This record gives sequence, structure tokens and C-alpha cells, in this order.
Amino acid sequence: MLFYLIKNKFPIILIILHFILGITAILTPYVIIGWFYLVLLTSFIYVLKERYSVFPLVGLILYLVSFELLSRMAQTFPFIPYELGKYLLFVALIFGIVRYQTIGFIGWVMLFCMVPALFIDISGRVQSSDIIFNILGPMNVALAITLFNKKPISSKDLSIILRLMLYPILGVLAYTLLKSPDFDEVEFSLGGNVDLSGGFGSNQVSTLFGLGTLFIFILLINKWKFSGYFIIDLLILFALSFQGLLTFSRGGMLGALLGVIVVLFFVRTAPRTLISKYKLPKVGKYVLPGILIAGLSFFVVNEITGGLLTLRYQGETMGTLQGTKERTLYTITTGRLDIFIGDVNLWFEHFLFGVGAGASRFLRETLTGTVAHVEVSRLLAEHGFLGFIYFILLCWIGLAILKYNENPMIKGILFAFYLVGVYTSFHAAMRTYVTPALIGLSVLMIRKPQKKTTKRIKKKIDRPQLILEK
Repeated sequence: MLFYLIKNKFPIILIILHFILGITAILTPYVIIGWFYLVLLTSFIYVLKERYSVFPLVGLILYLVSFELLSRMAQTFPFIPYELGKYLLFVALIFGIVRYQTIGFIGWVMLFCMVPALFIDISGRVQSSDIIFNILGPMNVALAITLFNKKPISSKDLSIILRLMLYPILGVLAYTLLKSPDFDEVEFSLGGNVDLSGGFGSNQVSTLFGLGTLFIFILLINKWKFSGYFIIDLLILFALSFQGLLTFSRGGMLGALLGVIVVLFFVRTAPRTLISKYKLPKVGKYVLPGILIAGLSFFVVNEITGGLLTLRYQGETMGTLQGTKERTLYTITTGRLDIFIGDVNLWFEHFLFGVGAGASRFLRETLTGTVAHVEVSRLLAEHGFLGFIYFILLCWIGLAILKYNENPMIKGILFAFYLVGVYTSFHAAMRTYVTPALIGLSVLMIRKPQKKTTKRIKKKIDRPQLILEK
């Protein structure tokens, strides 16, 4: 089935299929369950046959983990785990590391930094579910870096991976569009809107739609058409940004904006020699429609909400508008700064080994009982100095992306993935698959297929040769 998803010459059929999957999720969970296991079981043999390229395994992993939110919406538990991304990523990444005999020093050091906190609990209240909830995210980041780091795939393979991750997001889009009530029935406020998020966490839905918006933009500017039709791609871009803005959760959409700015920065500031060498596209004719679509979606949502969307992105709350609260970083970040400061204070008190995985929410003086939203502060509070080392190594990975990629477009795309992955961990910690998946993608080595010149060469080469785009 994965082979069909990759080789299908009519992507519009796959788009319609995944919209239908989203619609059926409203009615029954069994269609999603059946499709998930059909893809998993029928694709495993295809993955096993490929001994050299990591691409089929990466494609299968990222396609299946992208069903995480849709499976929650369809209530597929226990057939599909509620935290699908964490469990599937962990098992699949371990499998990939063993199969491809991957030795990644940085990733293994990061993984080791997580281990001591498993045996520490200063609060005395941590359960096994708390440990899994907090620890698997950063572990998966370390494992993704170990498996993906400098693994070569072609630019065409990268475009296919983005499409595979987009398909399940379209299912979530279809679900939220149909489950959302009429706008007249919604009481808009200056907080996350669960009603227009399909009844689920607005932060998670916004993050997913922001990711989809970024992927569509990358496909457009590289002429990697998603549906095969430019107009349909623009309509999907509008729908994702429109519904993402309606969630009133800012993190996901700001993440998409960050990614777009990063890609454009590297392409627009590229020297002429590199523009000519890598035949970079003129992004203006794609950026302008994208800006118009984004501006139109913001304008429409702002009108629907009576101007509340603008106030929301300005960091206003009902308290600041009524004069009972002052607009500060505490109100703008909706409590995340309080969590950050509380975690840092815990780190100062338990500097070396931290308070233990999952224990910070029980010991934090600010917003006690609230789960972690800022991963870096959780690392410091729960893992101590080893958590600090983990974060430093994660920063080093970002610098390495800039060093090992010369092509401005590839450098921009990969660094955008990295920054959006890290940024997501600042508003949603590492509770979803987004951060491990994006950081894993960011450390791949992107190459382009070499043109075959003669039939004799074709016979000698079983797989397309690749030449490095530095």
C-alpha cells in the first residue's frame, strides 16, 4: 500500500480518499482502524526489501504517525494507541536503527541524558503513565537524530514524504469542518476554541494545520504540486489556514509563519552564483498568492469573530480588555512563562539530576499540577544538568544543518523544519509527533537524482544514483 501511495500518478484520488477517511471518523472508528493496519501490514514487506535506502521506512513512519490526531477523533483506542506518535515512533525508530546498523554519537548521548531521571522522583507522586507522557518525546527526538542523521534521500523523496504527512492532516481538516457548529452558535472568546477544533485540544489542531500550511507552501514554491492542480493547492492552503485561525490557538499558525519566513530568507538572500548553480525558482509568483491567501483567511476569520482574532494575536485577554489585568508576557503566553519560571526554580534547587521525569508539575510553585508546556524548562527541572546538555546538543544539531547544506532552498527547508520543531516544543512541549518528526527530517541529507545518459548505465545501476547537494 505504501508503494501505491508513493507511486500514484493521480494524487487528487488520494486527497479525496483521506477526506473521506476524515468524514467516516465522525461515524465509526473502524474505517480508520482498518486503513491504518492495512497500510502498516502491506507496507512492511516493501520496507524490508529496501536494504540501502532509509526512505521507505521514513515515509511509512511519518505517514502512520500523522494519523495520531485523527485516530483520537475517531476514538480508535485501544486498537490504535491514544498517544500513537510516541509509541509508534519509538518502536519504528529502534527497528530502523537496528536494521540499518546506525551509529549516531550525538543521538545516543542525548538518549543517555534522559536515563537517570527515570529512577528519580522527588515528589513521590509520579506514576508510570507520567514518565511515558514526559520522557518518550525527547527520547524519540534523540532516536530520530540517530536514525535520520545524514541519511541520503533525493529531493523527490522529500516531496513525497511531505505529501504522505499531509494526507492524514486533510482527514483532520475534513473532520473539523463537518464537526464545527455554525458560526452563529459559537460564543467566541479570547482563548482556544474547542468547538471549532472538532471538540479536541485547539493547540494540537492548530499545530497540525500550521504544519500542513507550511508543507503546502514548500510544495508550491518548489513546483512539487500536491494535488496536481495549482488552484486546488491554493484552496487547500486557504482551508488549512482558515480553520487553523478559527481554533484561536496561536502556536501552530505562528509556527507556519516562522517556517515560511525562514525558507524565504535563505532563498531571497542567496548569492547569484548559488541561484544559478542550483537553479532556484523565482518564488515571487508563489509567495504573492500565498500572502493573499493567508491575508484573506485572516481577514475573513477576523470578520466572523468580530475583530477578536486580531486581539487574540495581540495577546489580549478578557481581563486585559476589562482593565482587571495588565497585558504582560505572563498573559501573552497564557501561563507558559509561569511554568517556565517555576521549572527553572526547580532546576536551581536540584541542579545536578533534577526532580525526576514527570515530577515537576507536582513540585512547581507556579501552576502546580499543570503538565509541561515548555520542553526546555521541563528538561532542566526534571533532568537537571543532563537536561541542559541535551538542549545544548539539540542546538548544535541546528548549527550543523547550516554547515552541511549549501543549496539555499534545501538549507532553508531543513532549517525551517528544525526551528518549527524546536518552537513547537516551546508551546506544546514534546507531547505530539511533530517535534521528533520535524527534527528528524531536518538532519537528512537531501540529494538529487543523477540523469541517466545511456542504456548501458541503466543496466548497471539497480537504483538511481544520487549526487550531493551541499
